[in-house]
Amino acid sequence: MDYVSALVPPVVMAVFFIGVVRVIVKTQGGAAKAREDAAVDAALARAEGPRKAPAADA
Repeated sequence: MDYVSALVPPVVMAVFFIGVVRVIVKTQGGAAKAREDAAVDAALARAEGPRKAPAADA
């Protein structure tokens, strides 16, 4: 029965990993994708904005 106790942790981790991948794949795209993309683009623009301004002045 040692082989059963040796196989249980990898099997449990594999099932959990497959579940995580399925959730990630299912949540990609959809109705909120455009809104999420716009939020990321706005955040990147805010983050890059102050760095570019001093470089233009110098």
